[in-house]
Amino acid sequence: MIGNYLIGLREGLESALIVSILVAYLVRTQRRYLLNRVWIGVGLAVGLSIAVGTVLTFGTSTLTFQAQETIGGTLSLVAVGLVTWMIFWMANNARHLKGELHAKLDKAADADFWAVGLVAFLAVAREGLETALFIWAAARSTGQGSAPLFGALLGIATAVALGWLVYKGALRLNLATFFKWTGAALIIVAAGVLAYGIHDLQEAGVLPGLDVLAFDVSETIPPSAWYAVLLKSTINFTPAMTVLSAVGWLVYVSVVMTLFVRKVRTPSPPPVKAADREQAGVA
Repeated sequence: MIGNYLIGLREGLESALIVSILVAYLVRTQRRYLLNRVWIGVGLAVGLSIAVGTVLTFGTSTLTFQAQETIGGTLSLVAVGLVTWMIFWMANNARHLKGELHAKLDKAADADFWAVGLVAFLAVAREGLETALFIWAAARSTGQGSAPLFGALLGIATAVALGWLVYKGALRLNLATFFKWTGAALIIVAAGVLAYGIHDLQEAGVLPGLDVLAFDVSETIPPSAWYAVLLKSTINFTPAMTVLSAVGWLVYVSVVMTLFVRKVRTPSPPPVKAADREQAGVA
């Protein structure tokens, strides 16, 4: 539940900030008549995300066990890839996000009346589809009934509240710090989803080594114990893990966390202004 709360909070806050930036810019530039297009785009994006989540949840229920495990394992790996891309994309673009959205909104408003809604739809749908897929994969890996969904919804609700407070000026967030710490935490969550996806593919017979265990501490850490449930809901730790799943978890965390730490520690160069480019002779 904690891991899914973190997913919902981070992805939801990204969407909430995007919407607040779009709305604030339209209000400030005296284009309130376009606000309904933004809300239509947001509504369609949310609807699409819910539809995808519903299909993922119920669409595979009639398949054979092997087919379910193959699809589940494959989509878990896809979800890990998407969330990893999102973590590094936000690390690269968080400080320039407002300017990029303003430019896209100006271009859309000049091009077509409905293009503003398309900008909002694409911006929110990207986050929504990533959220739906990753929450589905994370919930499937923990297997805790409705708790993962409740945690994700609670995270999204918190994100919406924070986005509203930021829009009203009642709260100022250090986004660089927020995305830095949540990015690091999400890497651990994603590693657990990766390990479970590998295990799914082993159960489906796609990958070998299902019977080769890296460790089995079930007697020391009973799966039903509260601390075992807590570990599974946060980092997807299981008392018995195959060698391939354990290696996947360890390699992913080692490589991705190292790259992420290097990225956030390296200051991004300031954007080059048009006057500076002209002075430097850059077209």
